[in-house]
Amino acid sequence: MAKSISCKDAGKTCNWSATAESEDKLLEITLEHVKEHHKELTINSELSKNIMALMKDTS
Repeated sequence: MAKSISCKDAGKTCNWSATAESEDKLLEITLEHVKEHHKELTINSELSKNIMALMKDTS
């Protein structure tokens, strides 16, 4: 089942969202977005865990 996430899920005022067929791919896409647009965030294992917790199943 596909997964989705958005910056709004994390309380950000950013309209970005993404969907992917796997959690790993969605995490990869999301971390790329964070690197480019949310440079104030530190990419580490804790951030990755938080991102994974915010992922939702798509219907």
